[in-house]
Amino acid sequence: MGDAFVENGQPDDVATVEGLLREVAELRASRARLASASDADRRDIERALHEGVQQDLVGLAVNLEAAAGSLDGDLEAARALLGELQREARRALTEVQDLAARIFPPLLAAGGIVPELRAAANRAGVPVSLAIELDGAVVMAIAGALYFCAVDVFEHIPAGTPVEVSARCEQGSLAFRVVAECDLGTERRTPHDRIEALGGHVTITSAGDRTTVAGSLPLRDDASRLPRGRGSRP
Repeated sequence: MGDAFVENGQPDDVATVEGLLREVAELRASRARLASASDADRRDIERALHEGVQQDLVGLAVNLEAAAGSLDGDLEAARALLGELQREARRALTEVQDLAARIFPPLLAAGGIVPELRAAANRAGVPVSLAIELDGAVVMAIAGALYFCAVDVFEHIPAGTPVEVSARCEQGSLAFRVVAECDLGTERRTPHDRIEALGGHVTITSAGDRTTVAGSLPLRDDASRLPRGRGSRP
């Protein structure tokens, strides 16, 4: 029975089915990791809101009440409190802007991936060199995937580690590389999942004190295209 099965060529069909089942299992695992990463991001944002912005606003409200009470008496104390209120308001505004950028950088919608990457590198404390060339075929989802892939590297390397980010459109795809001058390891799955969810591929290689995240994303038709824009090394 087994020999007849082989002779009829059906093992090829079995291999095909097994391959499809593996792909389905990998897709499910990838979706589960993306969901878990999204939950982790939401928890981080909630913690930042609770421990950062919320506390700043509470302090702002307390100092406002104190300043209002000082207006009828100690004007110097009132002026000092007003100065502190200004500092607290600026700090809260900066924290809100940073959180908004983590959710989705606003400048990506205007083709501003270069300033957004530079701002993300500054927040992480890493010097970055950019060589980015995007054209009208790049949609926001693709630019966002590139952005978050680079930011994932920024956030998991020691502060002060030099990073190079390059990307260009070629043969219907966006080819990219993120090179960090440190050993980041090769087991991170977040860049893989985000890129593969859009039909792309990515590899992470680590040799000595250098880690390279490289891959490509297929360009596709979409209403949410980016304006033409360029970025270059500083």
